[in-house]
Amino acid sequence: MVNRLPVYAKKLLGLSLIFNSLLSIVYAAGLLTGYYVDRWTLYVPYLANGALFWVLILASIINIFPSATVGQVKTGRLWFHHYIYGFLVSALALVFLIMLAPLSIFSLFTANTTNITVGVGRFFVLGGLTLILDDLPDVSNRLRRALCFMKLKVYQGRRVMHIAQYIMGCLSTYLFTAVVLYVAHNPRNATPGNLILSANLLITSLISFIVAKRKMWLQIMG
Repeated sequence: MVNRLPVYAKKLLGLSLIFNSLLSIVYAAGLLTGYYVDRWTLYVPYLANGALFWVLILASIINIFPSATVGQVKTGRLWFHHYIYGFLVSALALVFLIMLAPLSIFSLFTANTTNITVGVGRFFVLGGLTLILDDLPDVSNRLRRALCFMKLKVYQGRRVMHIAQYIMGCLSTYLFTAVVLYVAHNPRNATPGNLILSANLLITSLISFIVAKRKMWLQIMG
């Protein structure tokens, strides 16, 4: 059992990084909705433009593949593939949100709210999606072929992806700095949401720089 601990730790790390990417996307979607729909001014004067939170979405999407790679270890499975549990958890959480959340189905992941019911529901939906993404190649042969095709395209543009990873890291660090400075100079806005967002941005930027430094995209096989 002791010998298996590093394996489980690596799997847990990979899942945590995928979850961070998904959570960052949801946070960015909520902020961008506020920026475009409700005309929010985001983290002024430290952030040049609220639209820069599109960077967080792009950086998070790019980080999902290397994050999943970290957790590619053989842990075995309990009765079913991991994605079965992922689908089950996400489906139940969505039903929970639709039935109990004070939001429309179209705004479940874009509305800015501190409602605990919404927060719990979103957590489990994203947790289920994390398990699905981690086990995505096993969902179906057609999906596996599609992923192989995408991997081939990434291989062909691996140098661009490598440079993009550095750029995303720099921009994510800028977003992190802007949010931290804003909160530091406006203590009343040191809300759980802003603190979690700061942590998401820090992790996103660190992943970007680590992946770029290790040249993970340049080492991908076609």
